[in-house]
Amino acid sequence: MAVGIAVCAGLVALWSFADAARNRMPERPLLIALVVIEVLLVAQLVIGIVLLVRGGHPGSLATYLAYLIGCLVVLPVGAGWALAERSRSSTVVLGIACLAIPVMVLRLNEVWSGG
Repeated sequence: MAVGIAVCAGLVALWSFADAARNRMPERPLLIALVVIEVLLVAQLVIGIVLLVRGGHPGSLATYLAYLIGCLVVLPVGAGWALAERSRSSTVVLGIACLAIPVMVLRLNEVWSGG
């Protein structure tokens, strides 16, 4: 699941940067793509909680929970910023937020495996 989320977020980041290069503001299809990624992140949260309830032990519980919850916050904050200031730079902000997701998700998996 983590690889799928990372790939989706990477593709949406490329889309955002391409729109910024064309001097476009964030439009509805891009925002819908962000919602899809957020839904995948919520599914990851549910899976992560189920793994904990079933007795799984990450390398560091506090770090694991911080990444698990932190992933959910990045896109809404980026989207809020982008919608407050609809300009080319706001599209770049969405791209940067999308680039943060793969880093956080892959780090989440490292923490789970004790790395």
